[in-house]
Amino acid sequence: MKRHDHPRGEPSARQLRVGEEVRHGLARILSRGELRDPALAEATITVTEARMSPDLKHATVFVMPLAGAHAPEVLAGLKRSAPFLRGQLAREVELRFSPTLAFLLDTSFEHANRISELLHRPEVKRDVSQPKDEDDGA
Repeated sequence: MKRHDHPRGEPSARQLRVGEEVRHGLARILSRGELRDPALAEATITVTEARMSPDLKHATVFVMPLAGAHAPEVLAGLKRSAPFLRGQLAREVELRFSPTLAFLLDTSFEHANRISELLHRPEVKRDVSQPKDEDDGA
């Protein structure tokens, strides 16, 4: 097995470390409000994750606008601003190569809400809260 190969596509420690640096760098850049795109002018954007390719030349950046407001427009604005953001990132984070940036909407919050809703349904609560003695009574 080569040094950079990982079972089932797990990211290396280096990919994770660089991804965090990219995430923090983009968060700082976006918080400064320097983007001129109209879709991003008033948007508050959270950068939740940056996943790096094995060669660290590409980053998939997961974002969420505040309260999910105008998500499609914000995502389109980020895609249009990707070359500018890449240049700013090169100044913000010291890397050998500034990665190309692909932006995706982070849906993990929706998944967490859906799981929470399922767990709070009456039939699920009933199944989860059954006394343990019932299994021992046989």
